[in-house]
Amino acid sequence: MKIVVLDGYTNNPGDLHWESLEALGECTIYERTAPDEVLPRAGGAAVVLTNKTVLSREHLEALPELRYIGVLATGYNVVDVAAARERGIVVANVPRYGTASVAQMTFAHLLNLTQHVAEHAQTVREGRWSRSEDFCYWDYPLVELEGLTLGSVGLGQIGRAVARLAIGFGMRVLAYDVSLPDKGGRSLFPERPEGCCAEEPPDPLISQVPEGVWMTNELSRIFRDADAVTLHCPLTPETQRLVNAERLALMKPTAYLINTSRGPLIDEAALAEALCSGRLAGAGLDVLSEEPPPADHPLVDVPNCYITPHIAWATRSARRRLLDTAVENVRAFLAGSPRNVVNSQ
Repeated sequence: MKIVVLDGYTNNPGDLHWESLEALGECTIYERTAPDEVLPRAGGAAVVLTNKTVLSREHLEALPELRYIGVLATGYNVVDVAAARERGIVVANVPRYGTASVAQMTFAHLLNLTQHVAEHAQTVREGRWSRSEDFCYWDYPLVELEGLTLGSVGLGQIGRAVARLAIGFGMRVLAYDVSLPDKGGRSLFPERPEGCCAEEPPDPLISQVPEGVWMTNELSRIFRDADAVTLHCPLTPETQRLVNAERLALMKPTAYLINTSRGPLIDEAALAEALCSGRLAGAGLDVLSEEPPPADHPLVDVPNCYITPHIAWATRSARRRLLDTAVENVRAFLAGSPRNVVNSQ
């Protein structure tokens, strides 16, 4: 059986191994695949794995032997899943592999915004502390997290992990998630925040809400009340540009926006304007609407916007889990019991 990996480099730049996948069949691994190389490389394959290489309806129609597509990620928008379903091609993803790593990056951005660690470390490298008349100095307001409110848009696996970290820092957590019913919410608050859901016996969904988190059914309240808003929701037609000029205008001028989810959740021109005008204290972004971004991207040169190159998922531990799960997905498919299928009827 022919197995092809179209773009294996970002998952495994050389610090992991592919032996477990290679044991399952005739396996060819490409570091990257350009759009015009997809058909020549995937031709004749029964199993194709892809991370960001697009597999369109036209591709699938031209690959009659293809029976399985494994997405080396959680998001699977690079595959035309409807076309795959019509042709009987199983599409599977890898959920939950990066929960801890993405939550960690969320707080790396939040701590950078509140402590300016990198910028102060750079001044020491430049010799400024050695020349200082005082034993310390700081160039930006230093902000303590304890007692501040974190607003989470989305409370799935990653949102809940971020909420637990926030509670560990002594933050209040306010969350909005369309999949959770409008009730419940246990809290560490001395009093229930206005507009939040009253405490009730938990149902199966609410029981997943971490202790100390308050749910709200008003998305606007997240932006209005939070000292830091963090995004942990999927990209859908409804969530595209969820963070727009109107919602940014609701935020406190001292507040921060963090996105480790999907770039198109944010109207980036509106965010650039809010940051440059001082209507928002800062932003930490690990994702952008176009990746890699053009050199003239409106946020790249904004001083109080810190952008990392989509690396929240990329710790070695997370990538190891991703590859292990992807191989187990293929093995399960070959055994006749596919798992993590995203295009079932």
